[in-house]
Amino acid sequence: MTHAFDFTRKTFQAGTRKGGSFYSLPALAEEFPSVRRLPVSMRIVLESVLRNCDGLRVTPEHVRQVASWKPNAERVEEIPFVVARVVLQDFTGVPLLADLAAMRSAAARLGKPAARVEPLVPVDLVVDHSVMVDYYGTKDALDLNMKLEFQRNRERYEFMKWGMQAFKTFGVVPPGFGIVHQVNLEYLARGVHRTADGMYYPDSLVGTDSHTTMINGVGVVGWGVGGIEAEAAMLGQPVYMLTPDVVGFELTGRLREGCTATDLVLTVTEILRRHKVVGKFVEFFGEGTRTLAVPDRGTIANMAPEYGATMGFFPVDEKTIDYFRGTGRSKDEIDALEGYFRAQGLFGIPLAGEIDYSQVVKLDLGQVTPSLSGPKRPQDRIELGKVAEQFRVLYSRTAAENGFNKPSETLQTRHLLHAGGETPDTKVPASPPVKPAAQVSESEMESNKPTLASAQSEAASAPSAPQHVTIGNGDVLIAAITSCTNTSNPGVLLAAGLLAKKAVQAGMRVQPHIKTSLAPGSRIVTEYLRKAGLLSYLEQLGFNVAGYGCTTCIGNSGDLASEINEAIAKSDLVCAAVLSGNRNFEARIHPNIKANFLASPPLVVAYALAGTMLRDLMTEPVGKGHGGKDVWLGDIWPSSDEIHQLMKYAMDGKAYRDNYAQVKTAPGELWQGIRGVEGEIYAWPHSTYIAEPPLFTQFDPQPPANDAQQDFSVRQARIMALFGDSITTDHISPAGSIKESSPAGQWLLANGVMKPDFNSYGARRGNHDVMMRGTFANVRIKNLMIPALPDGSREEGGLTLYRDGQGATEKLPIFDAAMKYMAQGRPTVIFAGEEYGTGSSRDWAAKGTQLLGIKAVVARSFERIHRSNLVGMGVLPLQFKGGDTWQSLQLDGSEFVDVIPDEQLRPQSDARVVIVRPDGTRREITVTLRIDTAIEVQYYRHGGILPFVLRQLLAA
Repeated sequence: MTHAFDFTRKTFQAGTRKGGSFYSLPALAEEFPSVRRLPVSMRIVLESVLRNCDGLRVTPEHVRQVASWKPNAERVEEIPFVVARVVLQDFTGVPLLADLAAMRSAAARLGKPAARVEPLVPVDLVVDHSVMVDYYGTKDALDLNMKLEFQRNRERYEFMKWGMQAFKTFGVVPPGFGIVHQVNLEYLARGVHRTADGMYYPDSLVGTDSHTTMINGVGVVGWGVGGIEAEAAMLGQPVYMLTPDVVGFELTGRLREGCTATDLVLTVTEILRRHKVVGKFVEFFGEGTRTLAVPDRGTIANMAPEYGATMGFFPVDEKTIDYFRGTGRSKDEIDALEGYFRAQGLFGIPLAGEIDYSQVVKLDLGQVTPSLSGPKRPQDRIELGKVAEQFRVLYSRTAAENGFNKPSETLQTRHLLHAGGETPDTKVPASPPVKPAAQVSESEMESNKPTLASAQSEAASAPSAPQHVTIGNGDVLIAAITSCTNTSNPGVLLAAGLLAKKAVQAGMRVQPHIKTSLAPGSRIVTEYLRKAGLLSYLEQLGFNVAGYGCTTCIGNSGDLASEINEAIAKSDLVCAAVLSGNRNFEARIHPNIKANFLASPPLVVAYALAGTMLRDLMTEPVGKGHGGKDVWLGDIWPSSDEIHQLMKYAMDGKAYRDNYAQVKTAPGELWQGIRGVEGEIYAWPHSTYIAEPPLFTQFDPQPPANDAQQDFSVRQARIMALFGDSITTDHISPAGSIKESSPAGQWLLANGVMKPDFNSYGARRGNHDVMMRGTFANVRIKNLMIPALPDGSREEGGLTLYRDGQGATEKLPIFDAAMKYMAQGRPTVIFAGEEYGTGSSRDWAAKGTQLLGIKAVVARSFERIHRSNLVGMGVLPLQFKGGDTWQSLQLDGSEFVDVIPDEQLRPQSDARVVIVRPDGTRREITVTLRIDTAIEVQYYRHGGILPFVLRQLLAA
């Protein structure tokens, strides 16, 4: 069939090579002149729609709609965006692989060829979320943590090995190479792709991690989606979205001396949260943008989920070319990238007035100041000089005011940890001999981990050390250089190394009870820190490499010493973690650390040295050095010239090529020792890590009945929970440690798993029995249905009030109550406030909701990915109108609820919610059905996106 816009097929020159063909946007602009003023990101989306216009999935009308994009038009049209590839991290990638395996099993049971379930685009899974910081502060911490990682996750890795041989386009970057987003920037991103017949097109992707947006820093259009959406993209479905607004963010000026890219991104996050950019593209432009190197752009793009945008996009320019050259891409790749983008008229950062944006936000880079964010949300920026004051204020403010609700007179409470001897000068003892991984059990390794007592008894003491160690409110107990956001940026990492060098030379040290760690974004980081002569100084302060992964930012901080946990609990202390990550939600970092602050890597080191958030680092010394001399932050803060002189070590193309060649040639003995089963259908052996999900056990290959026969209403539902604002996907489906007393912990014990072998919720996402029990199990979540305590505070943990219909009420874990309601055939619903589902693109937050029998969520607003995931799992998202809230309805959880949507499920139509109180009185309100697009209507009719896709595949 002739392409509807065949006149746009042109050729271009790529360097000295002949080049190839492409679908030309300048040619399309001859028919649609407005294309010339489209935002760059929208033009790249338009190219995909144009190239994939086949009259079926993508029609000529779709091309016309995108080409005619208007900055402030009503957003009612959906775009079918076909991506070039899909990227996964292991916490979300393993359950996605389990779903694919389950789809093949379902196909086999129906007598259909299992191989019909096959990714149609390249899929890369990067193992980066598994490693925990169990060992720290020693030379062998990395080796020991990796051995534990392989012990804990062997079954998951065997499953990945099966996937590698079962699916032709599925590849794995093994543990120990780096964080998915940095690996994506440095290795996986190609700039442009070329088909076998010489057709060139730009790189684009979706990823199963919300921070996939980091790739926007090199001009790649891509964002995070839930695993269920990613599966559809892998299996040939376009990614459907409403035509977005595009917010232009104009940067002018330059950063001041002493300010870092982290300070900039925390400022950008604060500004854009204020402008409410949820669901929008943000595109950076202007002279200030041109000054930013790609790592700085990637740092800003990474945080798009924190400011709420779908993307934080930077066009391709000379800085992009420099980055591709410095990270080892070939000359042919670089020539193709530059040649293609110039031919498309997409090369270069636009200036003011050249593009039509929906709105423009401005920032003078010279106004950025050193900052942290916290203690509970990334958008809550605090200037460095106000951190101590803000901690004191929040200590006694209510939870509704983002505080800790503690009596101000208890702020100075301290708890004795150690007495009778001097505090040691080093962080942990030399580690005991470790047997090879094949011979050592995880429990044995757990018992050999460093503890506070062993650290203090075996290490040498300092002459000036105090006679005892106490911890108190505001004390820093975790200091972690972690996460993709900053560990992909050589500027801030070199700054951290330089600050450590100056601190060591001044005679400073970090107290031994502070858990310090360095988790680089890739092995390249370790190499350039070593070449620059800085790694040894970081190690002297306890910042030894502990792993190549997300670690502390994803909740894999490892446990604290038992003495510390007991002290926090006994004295109800509000202690702190300082990390260079992108997430600091409640109970994410460590269940006992209530205050979590995001900071640049050099500030992480500085606060580790200070040991407390109650010291103002702008007006007070960081600590003591040689001879008890005060050392100020200005004494040890590196200059931009010092950092720049070392940047040559960070951009060595050969080092990048040599490193990533090992992904296939030398992935490591531990990975090579993993053996997976073979065959195109998975055998589902008994495992507490991997189990066949119950999504297709009763699968009907026939499409659902016609519209007239379908009733989408929810009748006589009980309320499972009443939540406040900012309920995150961490609250709904935690990734961190599993409490022994929780339903998930009890299930693991009943299945022969001992407490030291629990691992984390994130690592066990391949088993629905664990994850259902973990849904709403965050230790900090507050179900406001539970009456307030006498002091006005709220009970924490995943609890609800179960009502048996006979007048009896029982406080139960949400999982237990859900099982009782489901046994009765009783549907349930949830009510919530603003920003429901903010945070990680965690498909289990929607899967768990559906498997608990929750049919609808009524909220003031939803975050983009979680709303989509709810629809994709067959759960109705409903949004309050006007000033309505569950509080204004005076709900207490005792009511029955009917939800009656539009019979045709028209996108964003009105739905009715009927409240029936115990005394029989009724209240009806109108809400908005947040099924946003026509394709989502189809997904919901089919019971979710996966049944929809599987029916299409089997009918092919």
